[in-house]
Amino acid sequence: MTAVSAEARVRSLAERLSVAGDEEIASLFSARGVSAHASWRDWFDAADALLSPDSVTAAVSALPRDVLCDLREGAGGERLGLTDADGRPYAPVLMAIPDGLSRTPTTAPVAASQNAAAHAAERAFTGMSAMAEVMLDGMRTPMPRVGERLGANERRRLTHEGIVHDPDEADVLVQAAETAGLVRADDRRWLVTSAGAEWTRADTPHRWERLVLGLRSAIPDGLRPAAGASGWVDPALWPDAYPLAATWPEAADRWRRMFELAGLIAADGEPTWARPLREGRDADPSALLALLPAEVDRVFLQNDLTAISPGTLSPPLDVRLRAMAVRESHAQASTYRFTEGSVSSALGAGETSESISAFLRGLSITGVPQPLAYLIDRTAERHGLVRVSLEPETGRTIVSSPDHHLVATIAVDQSLRALGLTADGALLRTRADRRAVFWALSDARYPVVAIDEAGETIVLDRSKVAPDAAPAEQRHRPLIERLRESEADDTDTAWLERELNAAVKGKSTLVVSVAMPDGSTRELTLEATGMGGGRLRGLDRGADVERTLPVSSITAVRPA
Repeated sequence: MTAVSAEARVRSLAERLSVAGDEEIASLFSARGVSAHASWRDWFDAADALLSPDSVTAAVSALPRDVLCDLREGAGGERLGLTDADGRPYAPVLMAIPDGLSRTPTTAPVAASQNAAAHAAERAFTGMSAMAEVMLDGMRTPMPRVGERLGANERRRLTHEGIVHDPDEADVLVQAAETAGLVRADDRRWLVTSAGAEWTRADTPHRWERLVLGLRSAIPDGLRPAAGASGWVDPALWPDAYPLAATWPEAADRWRRMFELAGLIAADGEPTWARPLREGRDADPSALLALLPAEVDRVFLQNDLTAISPGTLSPPLDVRLRAMAVRESHAQASTYRFTEGSVSSALGAGETSESISAFLRGLSITGVPQPLAYLIDRTAERHGLVRVSLEPETGRTIVSSPDHHLVATIAVDQSLRALGLTADGALLRTRADRRAVFWALSDARYPVVAIDEAGETIVLDRSKVAPDAAPAEQRHRPLIERLRESEADDTDTAWLERELNAAVKGKSTLVVSVAMPDGSTRELTLEATGMGGGRLRGLDRGADVERTLPVSSITAVRPA
């Protein structure tokens, strides 16, 4: 293979980048970990950075086994930043790939035993239940994030309440939810996505299908049987999928644990419901569901204002019931308790006394007991006694009520001090956000409603759902646009100026070809000393004089 200079590689890549589509470039920048705030001025800067030794080493180390073999054999086609236009890998790329690397074997996992499959099914059920608990909590209060893990206090809480077995399981739950697109990292928080909010309200078959398809679509290329394939290779091969990546063993273990959480890997092999997914086919949860506990769609409503589920309540019913009652236990036979505060929260979220009563009548095996009916009616009668609105002139939040004694009580309530409420006649004013004031009053069990500018009651959704993440192309758009603007310059001229600037910086000696006025070309050997105003300054060693040459007259340069 003919050796190609580093300068030629940079120029070739810069030219290929300039004609590539924005989506392809954004994908490359994302894969190579390019910051959206990179200070590159033109495609030459981009190519130079992408071909730097550290960048090439990092890029090659992140490649899966079969791609490394393709590069070594020159059989994988063009890869921007790593090969030339004909798919031949650059010399630094070849140097980073060890000899003797073999391709991924074509083995298939053994079928799991009946016992192991049953345990895998149970693991999927308990994992999804715990994931739903974590996400429902996360929609009320965003989950704290430290690095790629949940905050330590949150992990301890989940363990103490029996939602997870140990803190590590809490991290796997959140990692699986993030991988499947159900939650998203946002600075120091984990936020539930809109897809995740829908997931919590889905029934068990749809929850499982959405989870496993999300995991499958996100698996790295090294775990796929071929480029573009939607399945995965034998999990026994996963630890060796990225032979040059130092952090891959830990990542491979994390992928295995997420698949175990979803019931896709059993202790001694592959469950029957995992095979279609591994082979790239549609999900079929029927074999899995046959091993899960039967779900119920009815509960016992009791005089002590509790509801007892005789088994695992169907997720959509459970989610709605928990919007109006506090769940007190996490066992299969769960207990829920109705309180004035829980019913008031449901009313504030858009329920009415009629909709609550109708739902409970359809859910209850025993009818609606009189004490519960009384609690619902009494809470509904008081609901709206406290109103939270905005003052149009100032934008401040106003708290009002026809019951002035209630306003006075709110004004001195120590649990509401953080709102900064100040009395103004029969009103309370604050600079705090209306939503924050509303939910603080609701949490303090005041019968509060939110009012819009027209005086109508509005529903404030407490769920904190993550905004949709910007695609890679949008994240890198300003950078790509800046690089596109540089295309207006003549490529040859831009490259020449780049070479001359590099020579000045390195105090190099160049052989400079200069176009003379008579049409001839003269070569001068100069030690480059400066660039400015479109002119190159240099010391002519042969004549021992300082020369200044217009860059526009220079037709070529080469090292002396």
